[in-house]
Amino acid sequence: MAQFTVNTQRFDPYKNFKFRVVWDGQPVAGISKVSALKHTIEPVSHRDGGDRSTPRLSPGQTKFEPITLERGITHDTAFEEWATKAYSNAGDAGVSLKDFRKDMTIELYNLQGVKVRAWQVFRCWVSEFSAVPELDANANAIAFESIVIQNEGFVRDEVVTEPTET
Repeated sequence: MAQFTVNTQRFDPYKNFKFRVVWDGQPVAGISKVSALKHTIEPVSHRDGGDRSTPRLSPGQTKFEPITLERGITHDTAFEEWATKAYSNAGDAGVSLKDFRKDMTIELYNLQGVKVRAWQVFRCWVSEFSAVPELDANANAIAFESIVIQNEGFVRDEVVTEPTET
């Protein structure tokens, strides 16, 4: 059975290093790492009195894992601006109850730069913001900033289909 319906000669899966994150209708600059999109369904154990001693399991609550985004520090303030929507030095009055949540899209591209998959992530908000990493005068590394995003679910964007590759 072919793994790809349009490009039936293809057998290698897509690479994980060509992607883009979009919120507020704009791609976010410089993101170099996105953690996995993951959900977990908590099993609920139950047993009838007449059953054998082995309990039955049924699906319970679904939990969507936080998503971590990392990028090298630049002068783009998108991470900081979103993080300060849920927390403000001005106190609770400075917090934006109106727009601290955003929907975002994570897009995956093939090696030719064509979008091959996309996921819509819903009702996201920043629960953790790392403005500056540990600084080390003896290191030779990029300074990264990161945000941890809580979310209330994701779905694959069915509009994005397998493109014909050349």
